[in-house]
Amino acid sequence: MRKLFFLAAAAVFAFGCSQDRSQVLKVYNWSDYIDESVIPEFETWYQEQTGQSVKVIYQTFDINETMLSKIEKGHEDYDVVCPSDYIIERMMRSDLLLPLDKDFGSTPNYIDGNVSPFVKARFDEFNGGEGKNANDYAVGNMWGTTGILYNAKYVSDDDALTWDIVRNPKYAGKIFIKDSARDVYSQIILKIKEAAIAAGEVSAQELMNYTSDEDIALFEEYMAEVKDLVAGWEADFGKDQMVQEIGYANLTWSGDAVWAIEEAAEVGVDLRFALPKEGFTVWFDGWVIPKYAQNIQAARYWINFMNRPDIVIRNSQECGYVACSGSQEVMEAFVDEECDPIDLTYFFGEGADSVRTNPVLYPDRADIERSALEHDWGGNTEKLILAWARVKGDNATSSTYIIIFVCIAAALCGYIVSKRKKSHRHARR
Repeated sequence: MRKLFFLAAAAVFAFGCSQDRSQVLKVYNWSDYIDESVIPEFETWYQEQTGQSVKVIYQTFDINETMLSKIEKGHEDYDVVCPSDYIIERMMRSDLLLPLDKDFGSTPNYIDGNVSPFVKARFDEFNGGEGKNANDYAVGNMWGTTGILYNAKYVSDDDALTWDIVRNPKYAGKIFIKDSARDVYSQIILKIKEAAIAAGEVSAQELMNYTSDEDIALFEEYMAEVKDLVAGWEADFGKDQMVQEIGYANLTWSGDAVWAIEEAAEVGVDLRFALPKEGFTVWFDGWVIPKYAQNIQAARYWINFMNRPDIVIRNSQECGYVACSGSQEVMEAFVDEECDPIDLTYFFGEGADSVRTNPVLYPDRADIERSALEHDWGGNTEKLILAWARVKGDNATSSTYIIIFVCIAAALCGYIVSKRKKSHRHARR
Protein backbone atom coordinates (compact mmCIF):
# COMPACT_ATOMS: atom_id res chain seq x y z
CA MET A 1 0.00 0.00 0.00
CA ARG A 2 3.02 2.33 0.24
CA LYS A 3 2.86 3.05 -3.49
CA LEU A 4 -0.78 3.93 -3.12
CA PHE A 5 0.05 6.34 -0.31
CA PHE A 6 2.54 8.24 -2.43
CA LEU A 7 0.18 8.09 -5.38
CA ALA A 8 -2.57 9.66 -3.28
CA ALA A 9 -0.20 12.22 -1.76
CA ALA A 10 1.02 13.32 -5.16
CA ALA A 11 -2.52 13.64 -6.41
CA VAL A 12 -3.58 15.62 -3.35
CA PHE A 13 -0.68 18.01 -3.94
CA ALA A 14 -1.60 18.42 -7.59
CA PHE A 15 -5.23 18.99 -6.65
CA GLY A 16 -4.27 21.56 -4.05
CA CYS A 17 -2.34 23.51 -6.66
CA SER A 18 -4.84 23.37 -9.53
CA GLN A 19 -8.18 23.26 -7.67
CA ASP A 20 -9.64 21.78 -10.88
CA ARG A 21 -11.82 18.90 -9.74
CA SER A 22 -12.69 17.95 -13.32
CA GLN A 23 -9.17 16.55 -13.56
CA VAL A 24 -9.20 14.75 -10.20
CA LEU A 25 -11.05 11.57 -9.21
CA LYS A 26 -11.27 10.81 -5.48
CA VAL A 27 -11.75 7.09 -4.82
CA TYR A 28 -12.40 5.63 -1.34
CA ASN A 29 -12.13 1.84 -1.17
CA TRP A 30 -11.39 -1.04 1.20
CA SER A 31 -7.76 -1.72 2.08
CA ASP A 32 -6.05 -4.39 -0.07
CA TYR A 33 -9.05 -4.52 -2.40
CA ILE A 34 -7.46 -3.68 -5.72
CA ASP A 35 -4.48 -4.40 -7.94
CA GLU A 36 -2.85 -0.97 -7.62
CA SER A 37 -1.43 -1.16 -11.16
CA VAL A 38 -4.95 -0.68 -12.57
CA ILE A 39 -5.04 2.91 -11.26
CA PRO A 40 -2.59 4.46 -13.75
CA GLU A 41 -4.13 2.24 -16.43
CA PHE A 42 -7.50 3.80 -15.71
CA GLU A 43 -6.03 7.28 -16.04
CA THR A 44 -4.65 6.42 -19.48
CA TRP A 45 -7.87 4.65 -20.55
CA TYR A 46 -10.02 7.56 -19.38
CA GLN A 47 -8.07 10.02 -21.51
CA GLU A 48 -8.34 7.70 -24.50
CA GLN A 49 -12.10 7.42 -24.07
CA THR A 50 -12.95 11.04 -23.22
CA GLY A 51 -10.03 13.12 -24.41
CA GLN A 52 -9.73 14.48 -20.86
CA SER A 53 -6.98 13.91 -18.31
CA VAL A 54 -7.67 12.76 -14.77
CA LYS A 55 -5.54 12.02 -11.70
CA VAL A 56 -6.80 9.46 -9.18
CA ILE A 57 -6.59 10.19 -5.47
CA TYR A 58 -6.92 6.71 -4.02
CA GLN A 59 -7.60 6.36 -0.29
CA THR A 60 -8.64 3.34 1.81
CA PHE A 61 -10.77 2.52 4.84
CA ASP A 62 -11.10 -0.56 7.08
CA ILE A 63 -14.59 -0.03 8.54
CA ASN A 64 -17.81 0.84 6.74
CA GLU A 65 -18.87 3.31 9.39
CA THR A 66 -15.64 5.31 9.03
CA MET A 67 -16.39 5.88 5.37
CA LEU A 68 -20.05 6.67 6.04
CA SER A 69 -19.27 9.20 8.76
CA LYS A 70 -16.92 11.14 6.49
CA ILE A 71 -19.63 11.49 3.87
CA GLU A 72 -22.70 11.81 6.08
CA LYS A 73 -21.25 14.17 8.68
CA GLY A 74 -18.16 15.57 7.01
CA HIS A 75 -19.68 15.98 3.53
CA GLU A 76 -16.41 14.71 2.04
CA ASP A 77 -16.37 15.07 -1.73
CA TYR A 78 -15.37 11.50 -2.62
CA ASP A 79 -16.41 10.74 -6.18
CA VAL A 80 -16.76 6.98 -5.85
CA VAL A 81 -16.75 4.68 -2.80
CA CYS A 82 -17.28 0.95 -2.16
CA PRO A 83 -19.54 0.31 0.88
CA SER A 84 -21.15 -2.94 1.98
CA ASP A 85 -24.76 -3.91 1.37
CA TYR A 86 -26.33 -2.58 4.58
CA ILE A 87 -24.46 0.72 4.27
CA ILE A 88 -25.66 1.06 0.68
CA GLU A 89 -29.19 0.66 2.04
CA ARG A 90 -28.56 3.29 4.70
CA MET A 91 -27.04 5.73 2.22
CA MET A 92 -29.95 5.28 -0.19
CA ARG A 93 -32.51 5.97 2.53
CA SER A 94 -30.54 9.03 3.64
CA ASP A 95 -30.36 10.40 0.08
CA LEU A 96 -26.56 10.22 0.13
CA LEU A 97 -26.22 8.54 -3.28
CA LEU A 98 -26.57 9.79 -6.83
CA PRO A 99 -28.27 7.58 -9.44
CA LEU A 100 -25.97 5.94 -11.97
CA ASP A 101 -25.89 6.81 -15.67
CA LYS A 102 -24.62 3.83 -17.68
CA ASP A 103 -24.63 5.56 -21.06
CA PHE A 104 -20.98 5.88 -22.06
CA GLY A 105 -21.45 6.89 -25.66
CA SER A 106 -18.92 5.14 -27.89
CA THR A 107 -17.20 3.57 -24.86
CA PRO A 108 -18.38 -0.03 -24.23
CA ASN A 109 -20.68 -0.59 -21.26
CA TYR A 110 -18.92 -3.24 -19.14
CA ILE A 111 -21.55 -3.16 -16.40
CA ASP A 112 -24.90 -4.33 -17.72
CA GLY A 113 -23.57 -7.30 -19.66
CA ASN A 114 -21.11 -8.49 -17.03
CA VAL A 115 -22.55 -8.12 -13.53
CA SER A 116 -23.98 -11.51 -12.52
CA PRO A 117 -27.78 -11.90 -12.67
CA PHE A 118 -27.53 -13.36 -9.16
CA VAL A 119 -25.98 -10.12 -7.89
CA LYS A 120 -28.54 -7.95 -9.68
CA ALA A 121 -31.37 -10.01 -8.21
CA ARG A 122 -29.97 -9.63 -4.71
CA PHE A 123 -29.54 -5.88 -5.20
CA ASP A 124 -33.24 -5.79 -6.08
CA GLU A 125 -33.85 -6.94 -2.48
CA PHE A 126 -32.05 -3.98 -0.88
CA ASN A 127 -34.25 -1.76 1.29
CA GLY A 128 -33.44 1.61 -0.21
CA GLY A 129 -36.68 3.33 0.77
CA GLU A 130 -39.14 5.37 -1.31
CA GLY A 131 -39.28 2.78 -4.08
CA LYS A 132 -35.55 3.08 -4.85
CA ASN A 133 -33.82 0.13 -6.51
CA ALA A 134 -30.20 -0.47 -5.54
CA ASN A 135 -29.30 -1.41 -9.11
CA ASP A 136 -29.96 2.21 -10.05
CA TYR A 137 -27.49 3.45 -7.44
CA ALA A 138 -24.85 0.73 -7.01
CA VAL A 139 -22.83 -1.80 -9.01
CA GLY A 140 -21.62 -4.95 -7.25
CA ASN A 141 -17.87 -5.24 -6.74
CA MET A 142 -17.09 -8.21 -4.46
CA TRP A 143 -19.25 -10.72 -2.59
CA GLY A 144 -19.01 -13.70 -0.28
CA THR A 145 -20.71 -15.91 2.31
CA THR A 146 -20.60 -16.49 6.07
CA GLY A 147 -20.00 -20.03 7.27
CA ILE A 148 -17.90 -22.35 9.43
CA LEU A 149 -14.18 -22.84 8.90
CA TYR A 150 -13.16 -26.05 10.64
CA ASN A 151 -10.26 -28.44 11.19
CA ALA A 152 -11.22 -31.83 9.69
CA LYS A 153 -8.86 -33.65 12.06
CA TYR A 154 -10.90 -32.62 15.10
CA VAL A 155 -14.34 -31.68 13.74
CA SER A 156 -16.67 -33.97 11.79
CA ASP A 157 -18.35 -32.76 8.61
CA ASP A 158 -21.75 -33.28 10.24
CA ASP A 159 -20.87 -31.09 13.22
CA ALA A 160 -19.66 -28.34 10.90
CA LEU A 161 -22.93 -28.34 8.95
CA THR A 162 -24.89 -26.73 11.77
CA TRP A 163 -24.53 -23.41 13.57
CA ASP A 164 -24.94 -25.44 16.76
CA ILE A 165 -21.22 -26.16 16.52
CA VAL A 166 -20.61 -22.87 18.34
CA ARG A 167 -22.34 -24.26 21.44
CA ASN A 168 -21.05 -27.81 21.14
CA PRO A 169 -19.14 -28.60 24.37
CA LYS A 170 -16.83 -30.97 22.47
CA TYR A 171 -15.05 -27.90 21.12
CA ALA A 172 -14.93 -25.80 24.26
CA GLY A 173 -12.03 -23.37 24.18
CA LYS A 174 -11.41 -24.10 20.50
CA ILE A 175 -14.10 -21.90 18.98
CA PHE A 176 -13.48 -18.50 17.43
CA ILE A 177 -16.33 -16.22 16.39
CA LYS A 178 -16.26 -13.05 14.33
CA ASP A 179 -16.65 -9.99 16.55
CA SER A 180 -19.52 -8.86 14.35
CA ALA A 181 -22.97 -8.36 15.81
CA ARG A 182 -24.56 -8.29 12.37
CA ASP A 183 -23.01 -11.48 11.01
CA VAL A 184 -23.45 -13.54 14.17
CA TYR A 185 -27.04 -12.48 14.87
CA SER A 186 -28.09 -13.21 11.28
CA GLN A 187 -26.76 -16.78 11.42
CA ILE A 188 -28.06 -17.60 14.89
CA ILE A 189 -31.57 -16.34 14.19
CA LEU A 190 -31.64 -18.85 11.31
CA LYS A 191 -30.76 -21.61 13.78
CA ILE A 192 -33.28 -20.45 16.36
CA LYS A 193 -36.08 -20.34 13.79
CA GLU A 194 -35.02 -23.56 12.03
CA ALA A 195 -38.32 -25.33 12.73
CA ALA A 196 -40.37 -22.36 11.50
CA ILE A 197 -38.37 -22.32 8.25
CA ALA A 198 -38.88 -26.07 7.76
CA ALA A 199 -42.62 -25.69 8.36
CA GLY A 200 -42.85 -22.94 5.78
CA GLU A 201 -43.98 -20.39 8.37
CA VAL A 202 -41.16 -18.00 7.54
CA SER A 203 -38.35 -17.81 4.98
CA ALA A 204 -34.67 -17.33 5.69
CA GLN A 205 -34.86 -13.98 3.91
CA GLU A 206 -37.80 -12.80 6.02
CA LEU A 207 -35.83 -13.63 9.16
CA MET A 208 -33.27 -10.99 8.22
CA ASN A 209 -35.85 -8.43 9.34
CA TYR A 210 -36.62 -10.14 12.67
CA THR A 211 -35.26 -7.71 15.24
CA SER A 212 -38.05 -7.56 17.81
CA ASP A 213 -37.30 -7.53 21.54
CA GLU A 214 -38.47 -11.15 21.70
CA ASP A 215 -36.10 -12.20 18.89
CA ILE A 216 -33.18 -10.42 20.51
CA ALA A 217 -33.97 -12.09 23.85
CA LEU A 218 -33.95 -15.51 22.14
CA PHE A 219 -30.60 -14.66 20.55
CA GLU A 220 -29.10 -13.69 23.91
CA GLU A 221 -30.47 -16.84 25.51
CA TYR A 222 -28.85 -18.97 22.80
CA MET A 223 -25.53 -17.14 23.01
CA ALA A 224 -25.44 -17.56 26.79
CA GLU A 225 -24.69 -21.22 26.07
CA VAL A 226 -21.93 -20.20 23.65
CA LYS A 227 -20.10 -17.59 25.69
CA ASP A 228 -18.06 -19.90 27.96
CA LEU A 229 -17.01 -22.11 25.03
CA VAL A 230 -15.52 -19.32 22.94
CA ALA A 231 -11.74 -18.90 22.84
CA GLY A 232 -12.00 -15.45 21.25
CA TRP A 233 -14.23 -12.92 19.53
CA GLU A 234 -12.08 -11.92 16.61
CA ALA A 235 -12.02 -9.27 13.91
CA ASP A 236 -9.17 -10.81 11.96
CA PHE A 237 -6.95 -13.18 13.95
CA GLY A 238 -9.28 -16.19 13.89
CA LYS A 239 -7.96 -17.56 10.63
CA ASP A 240 -4.40 -17.46 11.95
CA GLN A 241 -5.50 -19.45 15.02
CA MET A 242 -7.10 -22.01 12.74
CA VAL A 243 -3.95 -22.42 10.65
CA GLN A 244 -1.92 -22.94 13.84
CA GLU A 245 -4.51 -25.47 15.13
CA ILE A 246 -5.17 -23.34 18.19
CA GLY A 247 -8.79 -23.22 17.07
CA TYR A 248 -10.90 -26.03 15.67
CA ALA A 249 -13.93 -24.05 14.46
CA ASN A 250 -14.38 -20.45 13.33
CA LEU A 251 -17.56 -18.59 12.39
CA THR A 252 -16.11 -16.50 9.59
CA TRP A 253 -16.35 -15.12 6.05
CA SER A 254 -15.53 -17.08 2.91
CA GLY A 255 -12.65 -14.74 1.99
CA ASP A 256 -10.90 -15.43 5.30
CA ALA A 257 -11.63 -19.13 4.86
CA VAL A 258 -9.93 -19.27 1.45
CA TRP A 259 -6.80 -17.64 2.84
CA ALA A 260 -6.72 -19.94 5.89
CA ILE A 261 -7.29 -23.12 3.85
CA GLU A 262 -4.44 -22.25 1.48
CA GLU A 263 -2.07 -21.33 4.32
CA ALA A 264 -2.97 -24.43 6.31
CA ALA A 265 -2.39 -26.74 3.35
CA GLU A 266 1.22 -25.55 3.19
CA VAL A 267 1.84 -26.85 6.72
CA GLY A 268 -0.21 -30.05 6.40
CA VAL A 269 -3.35 -28.85 8.20
CA ASP A 270 -6.70 -29.84 6.66
CA LEU A 271 -9.08 -26.90 6.99
CA ARG A 272 -12.49 -26.91 5.32
CA PHE A 273 -15.42 -24.51 4.97
CA ALA A 274 -19.08 -25.43 5.48
CA LEU A 275 -22.34 -23.56 4.83
CA PRO A 276 -24.67 -24.78 7.59
CA LYS A 277 -27.90 -26.57 6.73
CA GLU A 278 -30.08 -24.05 8.59
CA GLY A 279 -29.09 -21.34 6.11
CA PHE A 280 -26.47 -18.63 5.94
CA THR A 281 -26.00 -15.08 4.70
CA VAL A 282 -24.37 -13.59 1.64
CA TRP A 283 -22.77 -10.14 1.63
CA PHE A 284 -21.90 -7.67 -1.09
CA ASP A 285 -19.72 -4.60 -1.55
CA GLY A 286 -20.58 -2.25 -4.38
CA TRP A 287 -19.43 0.90 -6.15
CA VAL A 288 -21.57 4.00 -5.58
CA ILE A 289 -21.34 7.74 -6.29
CA PRO A 290 -21.91 9.79 -3.11
CA LYS A 291 -24.09 12.88 -2.99
CA TYR A 292 -21.15 15.27 -2.58
CA ALA A 293 -19.10 13.93 -5.52
CA GLN A 294 -17.47 16.61 -7.66
CA ASN A 295 -16.31 14.55 -10.66
CA ILE A 296 -19.36 12.48 -11.52
CA GLN A 297 -18.27 11.73 -15.08
CA ALA A 298 -14.93 10.23 -14.04
CA ALA A 299 -16.69 8.30 -11.26
CA ARG A 300 -19.04 6.70 -13.81
CA TYR A 301 -16.13 5.75 -16.02
CA TRP A 302 -14.22 4.32 -13.02
CA ILE A 303 -17.13 2.02 -12.17
CA ASN A 304 -17.38 0.97 -15.80
CA PHE A 305 -13.64 0.27 -16.02
CA MET A 306 -13.71 -1.76 -12.79
CA ASN A 307 -16.23 -4.08 -14.46
CA ARG A 308 -14.09 -4.79 -17.50
CA PRO A 309 -13.40 -8.55 -17.26
CA ASP A 310 -9.59 -8.33 -17.35
CA ILE A 311 -9.62 -5.71 -14.58
CA VAL A 312 -12.09 -7.77 -12.54
CA ILE A 313 -9.83 -10.81 -12.75
CA ARG A 314 -6.74 -8.90 -11.67
CA ASN A 315 -8.48 -7.30 -8.71
CA SER A 316 -9.99 -10.61 -7.58
CA GLN A 317 -6.65 -12.41 -7.80
CA GLU A 318 -4.98 -9.61 -5.85
CA CYS A 319 -7.43 -9.37 -2.95
CA GLY A 320 -8.65 -12.98 -2.75
CA TYR A 321 -12.35 -12.13 -2.77
CA VAL A 322 -14.94 -13.06 -5.38
CA ALA A 323 -16.02 -10.47 -7.95
CA CYS A 324 -19.64 -9.77 -8.78
CA SER A 325 -18.89 -10.21 -12.47
CA GLY A 326 -20.64 -13.08 -14.20
CA SER A 327 -18.71 -12.80 -17.45
CA GLN A 328 -17.43 -15.85 -19.29
CA GLU A 329 -13.84 -14.59 -18.99
CA VAL A 330 -14.10 -14.40 -15.20
CA MET A 331 -15.57 -17.88 -14.93
CA GLU A 332 -12.81 -19.34 -17.08
CA ALA A 333 -10.14 -17.54 -15.05
CA PHE A 334 -11.18 -19.38 -11.89
CA VAL A 335 -11.58 -22.88 -13.28
CA ASP A 336 -9.64 -25.40 -11.20
CA GLU A 337 -9.49 -28.89 -12.71
CA GLU A 338 -8.71 -30.39 -9.30
CA CYS A 339 -12.15 -29.38 -8.01
CA ASP A 340 -15.37 -31.34 -8.49
CA PRO A 341 -17.88 -29.85 -10.97
CA ILE A 342 -20.62 -27.71 -9.42
CA ASP A 343 -23.73 -25.95 -10.72
CA LEU A 344 -23.09 -22.22 -11.11
CA THR A 345 -25.90 -21.44 -13.54
CA TYR A 346 -27.39 -19.07 -10.96
CA PHE A 347 -24.27 -16.94 -11.23
CA PHE A 348 -22.89 -17.38 -14.76
CA GLY A 349 -26.02 -18.47 -16.64
CA GLU A 350 -26.57 -21.30 -19.10
CA GLY A 351 -23.59 -23.54 -19.74
CA ALA A 352 -22.28 -23.20 -16.18
CA ASP A 353 -23.98 -26.32 -14.80
CA SER A 354 -20.73 -28.25 -14.20
CA VAL A 355 -17.93 -25.79 -13.54
CA ARG A 356 -14.80 -27.06 -11.82
CA THR A 357 -13.95 -24.32 -9.34
CA ASN A 358 -13.44 -23.72 -5.63
CA PRO A 359 -16.86 -24.08 -3.91
CA VAL A 360 -15.72 -21.80 -1.08
CA LEU A 361 -15.49 -19.00 -3.63
CA TYR A 362 -18.54 -20.00 -5.68
CA PRO A 363 -21.06 -22.13 -3.75
CA ASP A 364 -23.08 -24.72 -5.64
CA ARG A 365 -26.67 -23.78 -6.60
CA ALA A 366 -28.02 -26.27 -4.04
CA ASP A 367 -26.19 -24.41 -1.29
CA ILE A 368 -26.86 -20.85 -2.44
CA GLU A 369 -30.59 -21.53 -2.35
CA ARG A 370 -30.33 -21.60 1.47
CA SER A 371 -28.78 -18.13 1.57
CA ALA A 372 -30.27 -14.84 2.73
CA LEU A 373 -29.25 -11.21 2.37
CA GLU A 374 -28.61 -9.21 5.54
CA HIS A 375 -30.24 -5.79 5.85
CA ASP A 376 -29.51 -2.57 7.66
CA TRP A 377 -31.08 -2.66 11.13
CA GLY A 378 -32.24 0.94 10.90
CA GLY A 379 -33.67 2.23 14.19
CA ASN A 380 -32.97 -1.11 15.88
CA THR A 381 -29.21 -0.87 15.34
CA GLU A 382 -28.44 0.49 18.80
CA LYS A 383 -30.40 -2.13 20.74
CA LEU A 384 -28.83 -4.94 18.71
CA ILE A 385 -25.34 -3.55 19.29
CA LEU A 386 -26.09 -3.34 23.01
CA ALA A 387 -27.32 -6.94 22.95
CA TRP A 388 -24.06 -7.96 21.30
CA ALA A 389 -22.09 -6.22 24.04
CA ARG A 390 -24.07 -8.15 26.65
CA VAL A 391 -23.48 -11.41 24.76
CA LYS A 392 -19.71 -11.00 24.84
CA GLY A 393 -19.57 -9.62 28.38
CA ASP A 394 -16.26 -10.03 30.16
CA ASN A 395 -15.36 -13.69 29.91
CA ALA A 396 -11.61 -13.19 29.62
CA THR A 397 -9.63 -16.01 31.19
CA SER A 398 -5.90 -16.63 31.46
CA SER A 399 -6.05 -18.63 28.22
CA THR A 400 -7.74 -15.67 26.53
CA TYR A 401 -4.85 -13.39 27.43
CA ILE A 402 -2.35 -15.97 26.22
CA ILE A 403 -4.18 -16.12 22.90
CA ILE A 404 -4.16 -12.31 22.68
CA PHE A 405 -0.41 -12.27 23.34
CA VAL A 406 0.16 -14.92 20.67
CA CYS A 407 -1.99 -12.93 18.24
CA ILE A 408 0.01 -9.76 18.83
CA ALA A 409 3.25 -11.63 18.24
CA ALA A 410 1.82 -13.24 15.10
CA ALA A 411 0.65 -9.86 13.87
CA LEU A 412 4.15 -8.44 14.21
CA CYS A 413 5.58 -11.36 12.27
CA GLY A 414 2.81 -11.05 9.74
CA TYR A 415 3.66 -7.42 9.14
CA ILE A 416 7.21 -8.39 8.23
CA VAL A 417 6.10 -10.89 5.60
CA SER A 418 3.05 -8.99 4.38
CA LYS A 419 4.92 -7.50 1.46
CA ARG A 420 5.55 -10.98 0.11
CA LYS A 421 2.10 -12.45 0.59
CA LYS A 422 -1.32 -10.85 0.97
CA SER A 423 -3.42 -12.07 3.91
CA HIS A 424 -6.64 -10.62 2.44
CA ARG A 425 -7.54 -8.90 5.69
CA HIS A 426 -10.81 -7.11 5.43
CA ALA A 427 -12.70 -5.89 8.51
CA ARG A 428 -15.99 -5.53 6.67
CA ARG A 429 -18.24 -5.07 9.67
